[in-house]
Amino acid sequence: MAPYETDDSAAVAAAEVDEARAMRRRKAARYVVPVTVVGLAAATIGLVPAFAGSGDPDLPKISAQELIEKIAASDVQQISGTVKISTDLGLPDLGGLASSLGSAQGGDGASADPSSKLLELASGTHTLRIAADGPDKQKLSLLDEAAEYSVIHNGDDVWAYDSASNEVFHSTDAKSEEGKGHKGSPEEMADDVTPQKLAEEALKAVDDTTSVTVDGTAQVAGRDAYRLVIEPKQSGSTVGAISIAVDAKTGLPLKFTLTPTSGGSAVVDAGFTKVDFSAPSAATFDFTPPKGAKVTEEEDAVEKSGHHDNKSDGFHDSATKGQEEEFADGLGGPGGLKTIGKGWTSIATFDSGSEGGVPTEGTGDGRVDGFLNSLGDQVKGDFGSGTVFSTRLINVLFTEDGKVYAGAVTKGALVKAANAAE
Repeated sequence: MAPYETDDSAAVAAAEVDEARAMRRRKAARYVVPVTVVGLAAATIGLVPAFAGSGDPDLPKISAQELIEKIAASDVQQISGTVKISTDLGLPDLGGLASSLGSAQGGDGASADPSSKLLELASGTHTLRIAADGPDKQKLSLLDEAAEYSVIHNGDDVWAYDSASNEVFHSTDAKSEEGKGHKGSPEEMADDVTPQKLAEEALKAVDDTTSVTVDGTAQVAGRDAYRLVIEPKQSGSTVGAISIAVDAKTGLPLKFTLTPTSGGSAVVDAGFTKVDFSAPSAATFDFTPPKGAKVTEEEDAVEKSGHHDNKSDGFHDSATKGQEEEFADGLGGPGGLKTIGKGWTSIATFDSGSEGGVPTEGTGDGRVDGFLNSLGDQVKGDFGSGTVFSTRLINVLFTEDGKVYAGAVTKGALVKAANAAE
């Protein structure tokens, strides 16, 4: 279907509504879905057939700028429904490695701890049932064939329950000045892979290196929607195109699809299969630990792991905060974090200070180290030699002299950047 309009002024519109979008996000219901970042990027998803439906609805014409403004103005407070997601980063199945990787990151090993569940969304197919009623009540259930994992946020309490192990994780939702949960809290992690959040992140990248079009209409979960398409103008990016199905009535993104330049299945595809904008039952957000369940309090888990989180400001204790500041200063100083290029082909680079290429200390777990090593490809160039760790979206080059280059760009773009830096 021919696009309604190619509108390069959409980049300007995206910038103009950025502040409004931020204010809306603070008011909007914060949906519940934990997300895997794989170190450098948001989790990627890819199962629901793109804009499946009984036919394209006949909707009034709308420009790309108007549609972006409609997304920014969306203020959905109440919602329930089912989201189908799958992840296709080109990685092996992480299910068996999730607990090991969680432990390597300092988790306490409790199976109900949301941080231990993040890597399960890095690969495979998942069905999520979500509900939200304002900023203080959300619920996510990750459905499995034989079990269910749920995160429930109700007022000051956040509960996570794993029916497979009959374990419960409980934390208190200390609010920041912006009214959001503390940094790294379950409800904050839960805000990251809904179609709405993914769309907001994509719209931040809209600038003069981006083409934005309205490419017809679609039906998603029985709702009429416009189809917004975002494409990089630059070559060398691993991002081919991003499609966002925007609810024609509410402006809420219902489906988000990211396809790679390499072709094949989508890297990111998150979409509602059922959606209801009426208020969920209050009982939806009630939770009492089942009889006989093992309950882990966040404070106990933090003390056990040695990481003391100060929820009031989102940082750890003063000693750890000092280390974080020292690390940040190091990246920002000579030889620190720099950006090469701009837009979709920008590359982050810094000197790791570790000659010999990829750090060899490892995680202490043979399965994790073997998994990481399996991703590496040896490359050579004017810069010397190095190892590229690849997914279908993010590539990272470690050179033998300790330099690191990373971005949503091809291997060739990383090698070119490393060569140019010599």
